[in-house]
Amino acid sequence: MDWFCLMREMGINKNQHQEPREKNQEQRYRTGVFFSLYEINEIKPLVFQVQESKSSYVVDLKKRTFKFAVDVLLLLRTVPNTKENDVIKYQLSKASTSVGANYEESQATNSRADFRHKISICLKEVREANYWLRIMESIKIGNQNEVKRLIKESGELKLILGSIYNKVSDNS
Repeated sequence: MDWFCLMREMGINKNQHQEPREKNQEQRYRTGVFFSLYEINEIKPLVFQVQESKSSYVVDLKKRTFKFAVDVLLLLRTVPNTKENDVIKYQLSKASTSVGANYEESQATNSRADFRHKISICLKEVREANYWLRIMESIKIGNQNEVKRLIKESGELKLILGSIYNKVSDNS
């Protein structure tokens, strides 16, 4: 999937996209994928920097995936225990915590193939978490404002991890 596919997933028209700014090659290992929310740069082999576009703010993906897992777990504490809810709570807790755990593992890999594999697991798990959150939204389980925020966050994580995965694939 290329970055235009990522933009389509976000609902951004190809013609609305701004071309990437030129980067000083001494500052960056490789020019990153650019889309409206984030710029993903491989600053050295298998080390990616996620930066908000048009900003100097750099996203710490370890902290962000950790916060996502904690926020989901805190939301699930407020969901009543029923047979149906227990299935959703179990699956969502597994998927959301797996994203950060596998991202952490990806930081200790010793090959591009292993790194790519760990990122692919992160991507699958964040997609699953997004699915369960959308079910919670559809059947009105939990704090709906928090559910909507977590759906948005999981969507952004999906795009970031997908971009990293594609970058590793393209440069293999």
